[in-house]
Amino acid sequence: MNDQMTWGKLLNANRLGKKESENQGITERSGFHRDYDRIAFSHPFRRLNDKTQVHPLSRNDHVHSRLTHSLEVSIVGRSLGMAVGEKLTGLPDTVGPTDLGQILQAACLMHDLGNPPFGHAGEDAIQMWFSDPKNAHFFKGLSSAELQDFKSFEGNAQAFRLVANLEHNPRKGGMQLTYATLAALMKYPWTSPYAGAKKKFCTFQSEKELLQEVAEQTGLILQDEGRYCRHPLAFLAEAADDTCYRIIDLEDAAEIGLLSFETVQEIFEDICKTKADVELSPRNQLSYLRALSINASIKAVAAVFVENEENLLAGEIPFNQDLISLCPAEIQVPLDAAKKLAQSRVYTDHRKMELQIGGYALLGNLLELFCSALLERLSLKKDSYKTEQVMALMKFEEPKCGDELYPSLLKVTDYISGMTDHYASRMARQLCGMGE
Repeated sequence: MNDQMTWGKLLNANRLGKKESENQGITERSGFHRDYDRIAFSHPFRRLNDKTQVHPLSRNDHVHSRLTHSLEVSIVGRSLGMAVGEKLTGLPDTVGPTDLGQILQAACLMHDLGNPPFGHAGEDAIQMWFSDPKNAHFFKGLSSAELQDFKSFEGNAQAFRLVANLEHNPRKGGMQLTYATLAALMKYPWTSPYAGAKKKFCTFQSEKELLQEVAEQTGLILQDEGRYCRHPLAFLAEAADDTCYRIIDLEDAAEIGLLSFETVQEIFEDICKTKADVELSPRNQLSYLRALSINASIKAVAAVFVENEENLLAGEIPFNQDLISLCPAEIQVPLDAAKKLAQSRVYTDHRKMELQIGGYALLGNLLELFCSALLERLSLKKDSYKTEQVMALMKFEEPKCGDELYPSLLKVTDYISGMTDHYASRMARQLCGMGE
């Protein structure tokens, strides 16, 4: 068991699914830069354009989708990586601040790839359906660990599955990203049996060996049975996400009228310690303050990371302690205030809640339809015409007669979690005979 992680191993630029000799020959782009490009050109990334960030099926074009959110998180992550890279003293000679920035830019770009329709409500809807006792007959024969994958369905685990297994090179390393980038993505480096009450984990049983490979190749410390410590850069990826949603969710709320301009202005001014330029329009004032607020958070988080480098390399910072909580009160307190305001005034918006509640029934109906067809397909009986049609919707990934249950169910959750908000809504209406 390792006692200390080292940057030389943590920044492993070899690729999952490729032999070491095949990782050579990088030309004008670094390996970490190519990670980013592969993610940006992938199908799951493209679908984020029509997936909920906060407000489902928004009628306002200025409100963030998962795609614009992910792009902005990747920018903040890049800035954090470069800021930290300028200060760290133990980096290998072949690695510089730009490399750390590119690793984090790529990790942040893909952090939400596995989110189902309707965001976190969609995750909960899938978990609830699989946990409902009346649906237990669908899962007979699964191991307890396999069943837990579905009962605790997690967007983080689905993201890892997409990039490390399914996309581009199925079952051969997926996108074949570098070990360093994959490790920086792994916010919860363990499988579902170790998820705990919060149901947080980063790998299904189907990718368990890939998790172990990434952990071993980057030298992550095995802290308990089945649980590795986080890669230090995963803390920065988390901080980039936290910074963006705490600040930008309020800007979106002001844009659609859930919060007043003055309320958001006051919090932003408290974060960045700067007054708004009154000569600008209200929207441009918030844009100006938002930029300064993000910059203030980046500086504070980067400083805290460097101060805690030794503890991070020793795996002594617990996963449930984020870097923002370690920042000085002058930045931590207003960022926490922004989070609390969003929780009390933004995430409880009636239209948002109504659409999310509808999403529970919508996703439940889709799971019922596809899992029923799946059981008939796997039963070795002749498919009904309905089952043939339902399975055909999955195109190249439809389960075949005689396939095993666990990977077949994963194909169903792959398909449904990959749907965009509008596609899932339209399909549910069509399947209920309500047309488009």
